[in-house]
Amino acid sequence: MIHYCKTIGADEGADEVSSIGEVAEASDGGSVKELGLTEGKSLTEGKSTCGDIGGNGSTAEWVRSTTSGGTVEGCDNDPVINQRTPLVPVKLSIHLGGQTLWVDCDQGYVSSTYWSAICGSPECKIAKPNTCSNCTFNHPRPGCNLNDCLNTPGNPFIHTLYDGGEIAVDALSIQSTDGVNPGPVVKVPNFIFTCVPSFLAEGLASGVKGTAGLGRNDIALPSQLARVFGYPKKFAVCLSSSTSSRGVVILGDGPYIMLPNINISKKNLIYTPLLINKVGTGYVPYLNEPSSEYFIGVKAINISRKSVPINKKLLAIDKNGFGGTKISTGKPYTVMQTSIYNAVSKAFAEALAKVPKVPPVAPFGTCYSSKRIGSTRVGPAVPSIDLILQTQRVLWRIFGANSTVQVNQDVICLGIVDGGSSPMTSIVIGGHQIEDNLLQFDIPNSRLGFSSSLLFRKTTCANFNFTSRA
Repeated sequence: MIHYCKTIGADEGADEVSSIGEVAEASDGGSVKELGLTEGKSLTEGKSTCGDIGGNGSTAEWVRSTTSGGTVEGCDNDPVINQRTPLVPVKLSIHLGGQTLWVDCDQGYVSSTYWSAICGSPECKIAKPNTCSNCTFNHPRPGCNLNDCLNTPGNPFIHTLYDGGEIAVDALSIQSTDGVNPGPVVKVPNFIFTCVPSFLAEGLASGVKGTAGLGRNDIALPSQLARVFGYPKKFAVCLSSSTSSRGVVILGDGPYIMLPNINISKKNLIYTPLLINKVGTGYVPYLNEPSSEYFIGVKAINISRKSVPINKKLLAIDKNGFGGTKISTGKPYTVMQTSIYNAVSKAFAEALAKVPKVPPVAPFGTCYSSKRIGSTRVGPAVPSIDLILQTQRVLWRIFGANSTVQVNQDVICLGIVDGGSSPMTSIVIGGHQIEDNLLQFDIPNSRLGFSSSLLFRKTTCANFNFTSRA
């Protein structure tokens, strides 16, 4: 299996880039771009999740842990990705809309099968580089070679770009699955990735050496593995809500079988179009290319089946790429533009008017005594939140397990964060809101399939069979 570690760090109230700040020269001639955030709140909780990804229906296991103060203390002891020759485990953070798998090559990168993609080569053309360059160090090494092609990977957790990432090729091993049982380990001998200096890995969890991009473009994991193994360019994400159990990412098509023999089949999913934002919204906004991230068309929001009055213009993507709704593993909680956030918070409080509020706990603004709220199979007994999609009959219903956060023993809060008055994306659906929901990203057909809460099916994302044949 490809192992990965997903981290969600602090200071992530809004991930949209409104301006690009100073550019500092890196030691190898590349440049670092600190992305200035003009709006947004700080999150005080860091989260970390670890696991493995594998290939024709490749699987990914997921372990989630939380710490206070925005410091991530690392993950479990599982290896994360097996790369290089000889194979070594490398921990990575998952980045749902990421354009590439990038790895820190400064810290002991040794491999007999590594080679840099020469400018004009097929690998460079697939990667669509920014430019070509000659590294100025005295001798070639991973990340620094003559006539290599460069791209611009980003670290979403510290809002930083690096335009000197060397496009490179090396071996990678993954474990397959048929959707029911784990299968044999298989090898990808020529996997395209990006080699970067150590500073780009700052802000990641302890021991994490890069990010695994699952975005739309041609060198992200879904695209590359689909080409190698010949399966459809689809993948499913099912994140565990548990701090001790694993979730799953399946690269390729289903079936998706959860213990005890519960089939989350295609007919059990609700489908909505995946939209393409024609303006880059990630961490390379100046390249004038479509976003690699995943947008959906939210038309309205209901709480307890009553419409929330919001500015519908903010829900559409305008010609400059602003607005709309995307799904992001780079945010621990859903982030909303201020006016939407205020309207949703007000409507939620009105629907829960019989329960008195308590002082808010940052970064949340609407909190209650957990002793005054009952429980259901799908979490705390609070008003449901519906994201209305292409019609009133197609909706993503968010129940208490996903809409609220238990911030301490006595307090529960609405798990939505104020993203400021002018974020680039109006609504960013964060990691907490998609836990124990199976999401299938069907890139060729440009559609998202989603299950809503698996708790209704008496299963969770932790119930995939990772270890033995059933």
